[in-house]
Amino acid sequence: MTELPFDQVRTLLAVVDEGTFDAAAGTLHVTPSAVSQRVKALEHRTGRVLLTRTKPVRPTESGEVVVRFARQLARLERDTHAELGMTGSGGPTRLSIAVNADSLATWFLPALTRVPRELGICFELRREDEDHTAALLREGVVMAAVTSSPDPVPGCSVRALGRMRYLPTANPEFAERWFGAGTVAALRDLIADAPVVVFDRNDDLQDDFVRGLRGGSDASALRNHVPTSEGFVAAVAAGVGWGMVPEVQAEPLLRAGELVNLAPDRGVDVPLFWQQWKLDFPALAAVATTVADVAAETLTPGTLRAGPDF
Repeated sequence: MTELPFDQVRTLLAVVDEGTFDAAAGTLHVTPSAVSQRVKALEHRTGRVLLTRTKPVRPTESGEVVVRFARQLARLERDTHAELGMTGSGGPTRLSIAVNADSLATWFLPALTRVPRELGICFELRREDEDHTAALLREGVVMAAVTSSPDPVPGCSVRALGRMRYLPTANPEFAERWFGAGTVAALRDLIADAPVVVFDRNDDLQDDFVRGLRGGSDASALRNHVPTSEGFVAAVAAGVGWGMVPEVQAEPLLRAGELVNLAPDRGVDVPLFWQQWKLDFPALAAVATTVADVAAETLTPGTLRAGPDF
């Protein structure tokens, strides 16, 4: 079996993180020529092109595998130093986690507050749509992710967290103006023309709801992009458009009369999963357990599936 020399693997990681061969050379305190030679040697060993020579440099699909391996090796090296009490290892443990905006705004941060403080963990959170967080795991950018995919990324384990339920809501005056009678029939006839709030161009929850309601149509082209979870809810409550709001955020506003549920017997459930590197890493294991516990208290249990409840 061909071995992957650690200095070559670490050099590849430095190039990806720094973006150029010259910057990686500065970080590693070697010449750019040495960096180039190490990367070429690693590509020769693997028989694969690992980097696209662009600015910034990007890993190829094969390169992503090696980068993920490099980050795991670096993590194990730090843990080993800490367990041996070696000088310079007394700093905090850093965990990089990808999480979707709605989870971040509702249940995820309270989960992190339950992680034992004595573990000395510093969190580096990356906000990304739940359909895309697994890509950050695949690229080796993060160690764990809240994702909508039940299929484990290579080298990762996966566990179900629950379902986040989204309700079709609107400001009461907006609903009266655009949907009048307030019946499902009226909603079905008129919703494709009503202004809608979407998180960003990856957000298809509103389209999913309309397609389930009308059998194929998307939501209106009158789209207002509001790329924060709190801002999204505020925009819907202000009457900018209708939108799919997480149930946990919608409930207090529904009780206060600031929002109305456009279709009380309908909604969209998004299944969420926790994926993480397969490492014997106590800090990561503690976070995973805490996240799963809080998700069980907050999210909707039951069979995990995506799509409208029609």
